[in-house]
Amino acid sequence: MAKAPVIAVVGSASMDLTCYADVLPQAGQTLYGNLFTTGFGGKGANQAVMAALAGANVYMVGSVGNDLFGKSLQENFRNQNINSEFVKVSELPTGVAHIWVDAQGQNRILIVPGANHGFDENHAASAITAIPDLSIVIGQCEIPQSVTIAAFTVAKKRGAITILNPAPYQELSDDLLAVTDWLIPNEIEFEEFVGEAPTSETLARFRTGKNSIVTLGDKGAVLISPDGTLTSIATTSVQAIDSTGAGDCFIGSFSYSLASGSDAKSAAEFACRIAAVSVTRKGAQSSYPTTAEISTLS
Repeated sequence: MAKAPVIAVVGSASMDLTCYADVLPQAGQTLYGNLFTTGFGGKGANQAVMAALAGANVYMVGSVGNDLFGKSLQENFRNQNINSEFVKVSELPTGVAHIWVDAQGQNRILIVPGANHGFDENHAASAITAIPDLSIVIGQCEIPQSVTIAAFTVAKKRGAITILNPAPYQELSDDLLAVTDWLIPNEIEFEEFVGEAPTSETLARFRTGKNSIVTLGDKGAVLISPDGTLTSIATTSVQAIDSTGAGDCFIGSFSYSLASGSDAKSAAEFACRIAAVSVTRKGAQSSYPTTAEISTLS
C-alpha cells in the first residue's frame, strides 16, 4: 500500500457562526432567518481536514485562543487525525467567521482573525523545518503574508511544492509570489486581480509565471500554465445548498491528489468532483464527503 503523502497547512483555524435565510438583510433591515449553526472553520483548517479525509498525512500550523472555541478546534484536529503539535495557543481569542447564506446557497462572510494573527514567521519556519517527508505546503491569506513567506521559503529549500490560495483577496507581495508554485484563486478573487470577470480572454492574460487554477463554481475550473495555455475542467451538475468551504474543499483534495502523483488535470478533476458534493450540504467541514464516500469518487 502506498505511503500517504505528507501535507502541511500553514493558516487559519476559526469557529464558523452561520445564519441561513431565504433573503439576506440590507443595511438597516431586520429579517428572520431559518437556521443558525456553529461549526469548525478557517480556510487553513478546512483545507487540512479535506486533505486528511482524502488520505493525506496532514500537519496543521497555526494558532488558536486559550478559550472554549480554541479547545474545540484542537479536539477536532485530533478527531480528524490531523497532527496539531504546531498549533500554538495564543493569548488572543480564537478567530471567528460570521457567515450568512441565502436561499441560492451563496454566502457572505465577515472574518475576525483573533489568534490567527497570534503566531509569527519563526514559528511557521520551525514547523516546516521539523515536519518529516514533506510533499506540499498550503497557505492562504487569513494569516499575515510574512508568515506564509517564511513557511514557503523553507518548503522550497526542502523541495516541497507550495500552493497559495489567495483568499480572502489582498495584493500579493513579490516575495510571496517568488516562493509560490501554484496560485489558486476563485472567480471573485480572479476578478480582483485582473479587474474583469474570468473569460477565455482574461484567463489567458493571467500570466503570473506560475501554474494557476481558477475555480469557477458550477462552471468547474480552468488550469492556466505559466505560458497562458488554458485547460477547462468540468464539474458535476448539482443543486447547491451552501457554497461555504467549497473552495477549501477543492484546495485540500487537489493537494492530496497532486501529492499522490496525479498530473495537474487529473488532480483538478478529482477536486471538482469532491467540491461538487460539498455544496449539496450545509456548512464547511461538515459538508465534506467522508473517506468512504471519497473512495467512490476517485
